[in-house]
Parts: sequence; structure tokens; C-alpha cells
Amino acid sequence: MKIALIQLNYTVGNIEGNVAKIKNGIKLAKAKGADLAVFAELAICGYPPKDLLLQDGFVEKCEKAAANIAKDCKGIAAIIGGPSKNKAKSGRQVFNSAFFMADGKVKTIIHKTLLPFYDVFDEYRYFEPAKENKFITYKGTKIGITICEDIWNQLPDKTGHCTHNRFPLKEMNAGKTDCIINISASPFSYTHWEERRRVACAVAKDFNTPLFYVNNIGTNTDLTFDGDSFVVDKKGNVITELARFEEDLQVFDLEKKKVTCTDRDCFVPRNDGRSPTGINPSLRGSAKQSLSHVAINRERFVPHNNVWYSSKSNDERRITESVYKALVMGIHDFFHKSNIKKAVLGLSGGIDSALVLVLAIAALGKENVTCVILPSKFTSDETMKDAMQLLKNTGVACENISIEGGVKAMNEALADTFKGLKPDITEENIQARLRGLLIMAVANKTGALMLNTSNKSELATGYGTLYGDMGGALAVIGDLYKTQVFRLAEYVNEITTPQTPKGALNSATQSPFRGLGQYPDGIIPKNILTKPPTAELKPNQKDSDSLPEYEILDKILIQYIEEHKSVDKIKLKGADKKLIHRVVSLINKAEFKRHQFAPILRISPKAFGIGRRMPIVGKL
Repeated sequence: MKIALIQLNYTVGNIEGNVAKIKNGIKLAKAKGADLAVFAELAICGYPPKDLLLQDGFVEKCEKAAANIAKDCKGIAAIIGGPSKNKAKSGRQVFNSAFFMADGKVKTIIHKTLLPFYDVFDEYRYFEPAKENKFITYKGTKIGITICEDIWNQLPDKTGHCTHNRFPLKEMNAGKTDCIINISASPFSYTHWEERRRVACAVAKDFNTPLFYVNNIGTNTDLTFDGDSFVVDKKGNVITELARFEEDLQVFDLEKKKVTCTDRDCFVPRNDGRSPTGINPSLRGSAKQSLSHVAINRERFVPHNNVWYSSKSNDERRITESVYKALVMGIHDFFHKSNIKKAVLGLSGGIDSALVLVLAIAALGKENVTCVILPSKFTSDETMKDAMQLLKNTGVACENISIEGGVKAMNEALADTFKGLKPDITEENIQARLRGLLIMAVANKTGALMLNTSNKSELATGYGTLYGDMGGALAVIGDLYKTQVFRLAEYVNEITTPQTPKGALNSATQSPFRGLGQYPDGIIPKNILTKPPTAELKPNQKDSDSLPEYEILDKILIQYIEEHKSVDKIKLKGADKKLIHRVVSLINKAEFKRHQFAPILRISPKAFGIGRRMPIVGKL
């Protein structure tokens, strides 16, 4: 049997558009001689559909779409994810399902058994779990169909604990199948690539059965899916992977539990409507190299000395490149799927706004990005020089608007109210809020969306002004700690020098920066990467006046936020208990700010937002 794995970029709620993509995928797979085409979890409606599932008629529309797709399944079968109605009189009214289609009809509907309820997932809110698990037979081949989480209970964590009480693979007697197919919507994080393979390899080896894993790609609001679908042989070895952060199709031969790859063509329909690119030369030979760390480390999460706090077996450069691509895709899809072309951001001359600018250019093109520089009497000549050099390197349009007139007007308006009171952080916040107001005015007038430039270290400690520098429609680097911001900025400079390191990025990824100017040290001026961070809201201000050095701060934050350690169990060389308690107190007190913050592009295993639900009021 020839099996085609097809990973596509779906839009939540765009059933008609998703169906068109799926049908085109079936057509291409059939042309390649595939017997079975496999698509991702909830492909018909996009993931995560959230409360769209509760809207009257939405699930029925998805079921009709499945029946419509099935008409194209003549001479080829397909497995496609989508919601389906629970016709029982009790339980939740919807299943998370896999539609098996053949001979022009929906033949079988397989339901998801294990519903994730942790981190960004809330599937128990919507879905009823499957009552039973059985494999299907098609053209004499026994196929175990599973949906995402259904394979994750097979491998317990390091304490021996399993998240769920049921084991779908054991229930279906997966060892008697010829293959296991897992359709998934597994969000990207910089640790998850290795976790997926660890689980999939263990499943294939335990049941002595090859496993085909198909993942979503694309960003829907804050969640990014990296694709990176793959195949594992019956001995637990990954034999190939599909493209990361690109739409892709690949066909495999399955014969008596032996899998061979029949082609390496990359199916990449462009979002701008242009014709597919055909074969992507950057992928040739890359799969074997990029899988060098598969199944080495069996720990779920191991703090490490590199800035990504990833497991020791992860490749630091691979992670950095993946984070870069995830953020670029996140910006692009947020705008493209919202049908908005233009972005505006405040350019301060610091590292955060510089990185966001470069990411926005890569995602949207320089012609669709506008910067606003908002100097005050505290803005140094050095800062202005750095900002101007960055603008020269990028060629981006810029508005220069002084906030001094507005600050003076606000101070005069508040003079009587503040009479007898000493200047404090209030006056600093007025400056930040005026900047936010002016950037939003430019965004409104030009039909653009404002990009937020706050990083995770600032958000964690509340080092930002609500309705000021915490404003915006999308937080691009809100899941990057400050030390990670510097690393990603260094990487951007590595890939934008005239002598880009061999294999750093393919030509498609480099292209947004071509012809933007001369930058022998990279597109971001070197001084921006080396000068001490500062908000410049008062004379000679530095971030370190209010916060510990970021090298120390971020390591405390990772232990409290990512590792869930209590304050008394956080240990770090160079940080005494008083400092640790102070940092944790800042985190807890700033919760109200984060609840009013923009959607954050998630790239870590624990991002602020829906994946970290903390009370605003309470003793923490």
C-alpha cells in the first residue's frame, strides 16, 4: 500500500477553504499513485476551533464537508480529522474524529479517546471520549487509526505516571496491525520536537509496528504548528520527516510492516495564490542530518545551560532556527488569516523592537511595515543613532514623533492634582502611555495592526506599562526571555551577513532581507546587541536599576514558570533567597497586567496566556 502524508496550513473556521486544500491534496496524492492520503487532526475546521464547536450548525457543516470530500475519494482512500456529532442521549455532543473515506463515501468514523486538558488544551470542554478502539482493514492492510493524544499515554513520565486511565493502542491490539496512523495537531514549542519522537518511537517499538505521524502546520492566533510529520519503522527508528513550517506531501510504500520512501518532492502551495514551488532543494538530504538526536534523551524536561533551557540532547542551532521560523510564520498567519496587510510598531533603538522589526519584515515584507520613533528629552543620541542605522539597513518607512509636547500637556493638566507630590513612576508611565497612544493612532489611521515588543522577562516581572508599551494586537516576542531575545537577534545577524553560514537558511527564508542595505555585521546594528538595556524614561536609567541582571533573572523565571518550582525550592548560584523571593513576588503581583495583554505567539513549553491560568486575586 502507498500512503501519502499531507501536512497543510488550515484556518480555524474556514471550512470551505480547508476543504479546497484537502481536495487538492487528495488529487496530488492520487497523481503520485497513493492508495491512502492522510491529513491532520481537525483539518476540516482547523485547530483549535474552541467555542465555534458550540455554535448552532457548525459541527453539522463540518460533517457535510466530510461527505463532500469523500466524493473525491474514488481510486484513493483518505483519513481526515474533523468534528462529528455524538448521537447518544448523554455525554458531550461532539467527538474529535477521524473520517475514513473510500469509494466516494465516509466508511468509518474513528473517535479520539484521550482528551488533553493541560497547558493550552481544553478538549474536555467540548468532546466526548471514544467508547472503544478498533483497527480498520483496507485493501488487506490492518490500520490502527489514532488521534494525537491517543498515543501519548503509552509512555509514562519519569515518575512512572500516566496522564490518562485508558490505553487506546492496547485496547485495539495495535501489535496486530500493519501500521499505526496518528493524525495530530501538536503545537510547536522548542522542546516538543524531541518529545514527539520519544513517544512515537516508543510506540512503534513496543508494538513492533510502523507509525505514520501527520501534524498540522501554520499559526492560528497564538498557537503555531510546525508540521514536521514523520514516519517511524517497527524498530522505533525515524526514517524520514516532512518539512518544518511548510506545507508538504510525501508518499511511502508499506509492505508487511516494512516502510520505504518513494519520493522526496515537497508540495508547497503559496499563500499568495502563486503556483506551487515544486521540489524544495533545501530539503534534500536534510532529514537524516536533522534526526541525529532522536530518542537519545528520555527526560521530558531537563534544564540546560543554553538559553532555550531545553534537553541536553537538543541541537541549539536547530532550536534557534525553529523559533525564528515559528515567529515569522506566526506574524504572517495572524495577519494573512485576519486579512490585514500592514503592521506598525514603536522603534526604540533597543534590542526588543529591533528584533520584532526584522521578524515583521521577514513575515510581511518591508513595504507593509511602518516604524514610529517617539523620542523624549531622555532619549540619548546613542539610541537615536542605533535606530537610524537599523532603519537604513532595513529601508522601512518611519514616522518620527516627539512626545515632549504631549508630556508637557499632561503634566500641566495634572499639576493641581499632583501638587505637593514628588515625581515617581507615574511620570514614567505617562511617557509610555503617550507612546502607546501615538502608535495606535498611526495604526488606526493607516489600517494597520500594532505589534507589541515586550519580552517574557518584562511580562513576568510586570516591567512594562499597561496601556503603554504593553499595548498592541499581537505580542511577537512575549514568549522569549530577554536572554533568548539576544540569542535570536544574534542568529538574525548570522543569517543576514554577506557570508551567511552554509546551510543556515534556504533561499526562500533569506529573501526578505535581500537588497535592504549593507550590513557586514548583520542587519541589527552591533551596538544594539551590546549596550545595556534601558527604558529611557528618566536620566541614565538601566533595566538593572529595577531588575536583577537578565542572566540571573531569567534562570529564576524559568524555574518558577516552566518548572513550577515553589519559591523555597528555587536555587541558583548568584541569587540569594531574598532576591528569589523578590522576583517571585514581582511575578505574582503582575498577573493582572498579563490578563489584559495581547495574544502571545507561543514558542516555549509554558507561555503566558491560556497555557498558564493563574488567579489575579489570591495569596500566591
